[in-house]
Amino acid sequence: MTPRQRKFCDEYLISGNATDAAIKAGYSPKTAKQTGSENLAKPDLKAYIETELEKLHSAKIADAEEVMKYLTSVMRGEHTEEIPILCGDGCQELTQKEVGAKERLKAAELIGKRYGMFTDKVGVERAVPVIITGDDQLED
Repeated sequence: MTPRQRKFCDEYLISGNATDAAIKAGYSPKTAKQTGSENLAKPDLKAYIETELEKLHSAKIADAEEVMKYLTSVMRGEHTEEIPILCGDGCQELTQKEVGAKERLKAAELIGKRYGMFTDKVGVERAVPVIITGDDQLED
């Protein structure tokens, strides 16, 4: 991949527009539309763009570990939130406040659900023998 192609890919990731990306990468504005389409069809450039998109999605989406860490910090009272306080003359100030008991309890409940701590149903698995009798024992 050439430096210009890499620049094209990076610009395409920002805008999602192949023509604009081609122009910003230094290709001729007259042929930018065609060049953009050709670049998107090249397997190595396509693979690079897909890999970078996957990285962006991974960085923006919380995984299970991050969610559990957040819930744990809320449950333990380590997390604070900003709330506005009126200071007179129509102005407001933001101040830090610990999360309340309801939020901590909800975090604990969500953690408990994740680990199956609150199951109402008890699963009992056991083999039950089935006995089939003949028709001679039935009465008419």
